[in-house]
Amino acid sequence: MMDPFTSQRRQAALGWGLVAVAGAAALCGVALVLQNLRDHGALVLQPQRQRVPDPPAQATWISPLQRQCHSGDPALRQRLLGLQQTLPQRLERLRINPSNYAERLGRDAYGNRLDTTPSLVVLHETVYGLGSAINTFTTHHPQDADQVSYHLLIGEQGRVVETLDPSKRAFGAGYSAFRGRWVITNPAMAGSVNNFALHLSLETPLDGEDSEPGHSGYSTSQYDNLAVVLADWMRRYRIPFDAITTHRHVDLGLERADPRSFDWAALQRRLAALGALC
Repeated sequence: MMDPFTSQRRQAALGWGLVAVAGAAALCGVALVLQNLRDHGALVLQPQRQRVPDPPAQATWISPLQRQCHSGDPALRQRLLGLQQTLPQRLERLRINPSNYAERLGRDAYGNRLDTTPSLVVLHETVYGLGSAINTFTTHHPQDADQVSYHLLIGEQGRVVETLDPSKRAFGAGYSAFRGRWVITNPAMAGSVNNFALHLSLETPLDGEDSEPGHSGYSTSQYDNLAVVLADWMRRYRIPFDAITTHRHVDLGLERADPRSFDWAALQRRLAALGALC
């Protein structure tokens, strides 16, 4: 008959042996993981992307601007280059009320990563004078529906006013999309283009301070400075010319008509003269 103490010692030895084998296997596994990290870098688990609701269907944007590499108007080019050179000195910068703008968000309401680089320009008009727009932007608005801003204003006499740094998110088009793209920053609200758009507004002439479908149009100084600013934005942010659009187009509520009476041919000539359409 086997000594019970001998049997226990054998069982204990066997158990310790199994522990040793398991420990060795674990060490081998750790060594393999470390070798893999040295060879391939850390393994990063990517969060699953949540699907964002698509914006409603809208009309296809066909840009009135066309590719053009040569300008037959040297006088226009020289005038615009002069304005381009003096723009940094002429540019007025204002501090607007923080209720009327926000930071560009790096993630949407669903946690999906966003590119905060501006990739779209939306053109507007003020409807009323430049002073009225500035007063609105510098006034505190606690209600979401009243909060509004653009990045830049161009007055009828050529005054250029930067009301918001391009790195910030202006509240220029609340319910909007462009080519099937919008950003939802609040799951309880619809999306907009604001997180990836730059908003620029032209001062409306006196005969346009109403709800009529048109007016006498914008001045030569406005088109000149508009082209200079757009050429700078296009170069700085690599925005293609067909991503310059209107508030009327991006507005999904079909309530906006601005900028009314806009002369795309005038902008075409000036951007071509600056070499921005090539």
